[in-house]
Amino acid sequence: MAQLETDLKSNNETTQVGSERVLPFEFRGDGTEYFKIWIVNIFLTLITLGIYSAWATVRNNRYFYGNTFVDGTSFSYLAKPLQILKGRIIAVVVFALFVGLAGAFPIAGAILYLVLGFAAPYIYNQSLAFKMRNTSYKNIQFRFNGDYGEAFGVLVIWPFLGLISLGLFYPFVLLKMHQYRMNQTAYGTTQFIFSAQVKSYYKIFGIGVGVLLGLLAFGMVVLNGLMSSSNIAILIGFGSYIFVMTYFTVAFTNLVFISTSLKEHGFNATLTLKGYAKVILINMLLIVITLGLYLPAAKVRMMRYITSCIELHERGSLDDFIAAEKESVSALGEQLGDVFDFSV
Repeated sequence: MAQLETDLKSNNETTQVGSERVLPFEFRGDGTEYFKIWIVNIFLTLITLGIYSAWATVRNNRYFYGNTFVDGTSFSYLAKPLQILKGRIIAVVVFALFVGLAGAFPIAGAILYLVLGFAAPYIYNQSLAFKMRNTSYKNIQFRFNGDYGEAFGVLVIWPFLGLISLGLFYPFVLLKMHQYRMNQTAYGTTQFIFSAQVKSYYKIFGIGVGVLLGLLAFGMVVLNGLMSSSNIAILIGFGSYIFVMTYFTVAFTNLVFISTSLKEHGFNATLTLKGYAKVILINMLLIVITLGLYLPAAKVRMMRYITSCIELHERGSLDDFIAAEKESVSALGEQLGDVFDFSV
């Protein structure tokens, strides 16, 4: 497995640019090492009929968080397996109840479906709050301070408006989603600030849709000249779609990081379409060749590439900021009991 994996080494040296320090993210995980965790997780999940999946999630997250470094310190994942298992049991019970009622009493099923729709924003908020509360850096936990009304707008109202506008409103919908998630997230007691403008979203969508239409038009010209079969047409269409989706992933990832700040500190991301696509293609090829056994190493490869393209721009003293956050969190003393911790 180690021989199959090609290292994507990141530049983990701290650099000084003017009055700010550039602190690159770095992932130090290894494909062979993670493969051992992955294969054991699959085996134990199967023989326990899925019960071990909660422990598998914790092991996976602790490995990836613990191998992601900034300024020489890694992130930490604090969740306990029983917390996650509790949430999954609740989800399974609700799903079984919904299926049973919908099959026996269609009207009751419809009512329950409506109730679940209104419950979705609450579940979304609780899930993100659980994830953030169990993520820490330098012994300070992240937070997510979700609001039901805003979440309902992001998950229900705005997507509905995007749908009835035939997609023309969708860039604005995506902006609202990113704004809500980032602006409601905090490191300790300090909120992140998301400053992206809607014109940036429309620009990315415009380029993506333009490229997609251009590729499809080119494919149609080629097909007409070759008198090819419909199978080739489907292949060209699918390939064009994957290409544009890859572009969207790269462009929006960069935009979100560039537009996010934490007090005076900022972020930067420099993913490229060429670099991201190269990782995807190599991963797909090796997964096929190894009949799926390369999957954990592929995840490590992708994580290594993405983190190598992300930077924290320290403006002022990051150590002083963290020290102040520790005092603020200690003074606040806000800790939710385990009874309220669950993950869906």
